[in-house]
Amino acid sequence: MASHSGVEGLIHIGTTLLGELKSWSLTESSNMIDTSVLSTTAQTFVAGTTSFSGSADCHLDETDAGQTSLTVGATVTIKFYYEGTTSGDKYLTGSVIVESIDRSAAMDDITSASFSFRGTGALSHATV
Repeated sequence: MASHSGVEGLIHIGTTLLGELKSWSLTESSNMIDTSVLSTTAQTFVAGTTSFSGSADCHLDETDAGQTSLTVGATVTIKFYYEGTTSGDKYLTGSVIVESIDRSAAMDDITSASFSFRGTGALSHATV
């Protein structure tokens, strides 16, 4: 079984590295269609349409091209690298719409930005 360290995780917005990245999360899901009928004693389902959504947390950097391209309502191509960017490494890619941006500042902490997005279309599994 392969294990990967979080330091291998990167995000590209198009071809631009998302700078100051602290963490990211990505969720893939499928709508479940109920196929149960009155005579069944347990529910049955088939898979329906799929979707994906996620978020990225960064140290806020207003000069970072990756961060400045993420504006609310923007549609961008995003790539999630979980094992690095060396030839043969796997990653996930798709088109997303930026749903929200949260910015926060606190005493004795780095100012941060959190970007939330929702996929539009399919999420693809690819190899570098």
